[in-house]
Amino acid sequence: MNRNPLLICALSVGLISSSGLAQTAAPQPPVTATPAAPAPITPQAIPAKIALIAFEQAVFATNEGQKTVQDVQKKYEPKKAQIDTLAAAVDSLKKQLESLPATATADDRAARQRTIDAKDKELQRNAEDAQAAYNADLQDAYAKVAQKFSVTLKNYVAENGYTLLIDVSNQQSAVMWALPNTDVTEAVVEKYNATSGVAAPAPSAPSATRPAPTRPSISTPATKPPTSTPAPATKPAPKQ
Repeated sequence: MNRNPLLICALSVGLISSSGLAQTAAPQPPVTATPAAPAPITPQAIPAKIALIAFEQAVFATNEGQKTVQDVQKKYEPKKAQIDTLAAAVDSLKKQLESLPATATADDRAARQRTIDAKDKELQRNAEDAQAAYNADLQDAYAKVAQKFSVTLKNYVAENGYTLLIDVSNQQSAVMWALPNTDVTEAVVEKYNATSGVAAPAPSAPSATRPAPTRPSISTPATKPPTSTPAPATKPAPKQ
């Protein structure tokens, strides 16, 4: 009878000890560190050195760009000759219709007019198809030169410490006026020519004054394609 209270106490002490050990051995959740807030960026005033470039015109003004355009135009010379011949035929038919005597019948005039209309549509369709194909080939050629030209341009502005470069190729550019020595178009063209290894191509037709280069076109609507090539930029060289 006296052993029961002792046994109960011993069992109680054992249970309490086991419970305490179990609580001690239980895994604790990992302590996660609170990430530090990023340091605020302090705006700094940097002395501006701005450069302007007519990028598209510059690409076409390089020796490689001009040679590329001449190569594309040479490819389309047969198509140009075909369009020229068809245009001459349409003009001849129109003159024949206009010169018909007053005694010509209405049926004869109507038949001739139908022929002229058919030839005119054929001319328009051929000119549009040729222009679309020419533009696609020219765009591919331009992209290849422009990719290499971009590398020269980036190196140039970095070497000369420019902090901002603005492309003024588009006539709708927001730049209304700038000092001439901020235009680096000609300087970068000369730098590219010096490293490209492409000699200046012979001009298609001699000219005393050559306009600034623009995107070439094989033809205008219902007209014949020109044979001119883009000319080098005529803007003053930027001062270094």
